[in-house]
Amino acid sequence: MSFAPYVGSRRVHDADSHLMELGDCLDPYFERRLLQRYHALPSYRQKLGDGAWARRARERQDDPIFRAGDAENILLRKNYEALGAFRPGDRPRTLDLLGFASQLVFTTFCLGNFGLDESGDVELAYAAASAHNRMMTDFCAVDRRLLATAYVPLADFDRAAATAREAIGLGAKALLIPSRCPPGHAPSHTALDPVWAMAQEAGIPILFHVGGEEKLPTDYFENGAPRVKDFHGGEENFTSVSFMAIPHSVMLSLAALILDGVLDRFPRLKFGAIELGASWVPGWMRFMDSAHAAFFKNEERLHRLSARPSEIVRRQVRVTPYPHEDAAWIAREAGAEVPLFSSDFPHVEGGRNPLKRFDASLEGAPAPTVTRFYSENFIDLMGEGLAEDLRRPAALAA
Repeated sequence: MSFAPYVGSRRVHDADSHLMELGDCLDPYFERRLLQRYHALPSYRQKLGDGAWARRARERQDDPIFRAGDAENILLRKNYEALGAFRPGDRPRTLDLLGFASQLVFTTFCLGNFGLDESGDVELAYAAASAHNRMMTDFCAVDRRLLATAYVPLADFDRAAATAREAIGLGAKALLIPSRCPPGHAPSHTALDPVWAMAQEAGIPILFHVGGEEKLPTDYFENGAPRVKDFHGGEENFTSVSFMAIPHSVMLSLAALILDGVLDRFPRLKFGAIELGASWVPGWMRFMDSAHAAFFKNEERLHRLSARPSEIVRRQVRVTPYPHEDAAWIAREAGAEVPLFSSDFPHVEGGRNPLKRFDASLEGAPAPTVTRFYSENFIDLMGEGLAEDLRRPAALAA
């Protein structure tokens, strides 16, 4: 039985999808002498648990009866049950069924780099990042439509540059950096300019993603009432209060990069804030313009900016709304150049019909705004990271 792709004949690029890696995902790529130290990390042990979840996931994907329903359940099965969740050979079929012209791919198991960036163990932090980057580029090598993201910790200047260089050499299509401030220096420190220079020269973007932010202090959870469970029924993900802190770090880090002139020094470099929401963007843009006006007289760095901060955002920053946000309002208030589509496949948070939800929020928006949202803003963000023939394909795989 043949199935029409989920997006039909529309041209849609997906700015956010994930692997659902198993616990041994980095082992083949980790430097041998450091593997035991990695396995001993409390954060790794917590993620790994007893390993039963990985056995269940493999058994499920090996079950021919279960696999017979892959196509009709392409957006209904989530996390480890999804087609292409952790086996690279399955992912091209996933893309065929979804119909996306391309798809950025992020980690799940390795989000936050196991807390190593702030641990003081710089050697292990960069070893884990390097192993992650080799794992991601290997996985995405099965299909040109899969665009691998590579993580670059900013804790050490020289190692950050070396990791960026290695990732670009591996074929990564975007560099992922933490939105929280690195220990000891700003993300806008001039010693990180080699990282931005390499990305600009390669024509690939710098991305932030949820998981790299400063988390809400746990004191907020002590409200005298029973603990609120997240949407998975546990406490490891977001609730309505902890959700509010998601964009704080990226607001500060991007503001530092803009006000300290990094985006002006690298005017062809694009930045993307992925799975961090977007309703905060219009007010943040206006607040930066307010800071620019208030401190312009006394701060020489502000005199050197090529434009108001909000104009620099429209020129170089792209952001993905959540499917429950009003994409048309964000485009209207921030600029049609700013928001772009994402599915969050195969995470539960992305929902079972993201196109329907975004289409509803874009109803009545000008046609060019809709086209920008589903494809053109992504093409602009990705630059040379997206092959020319994938940008506006005449026909999508089905």
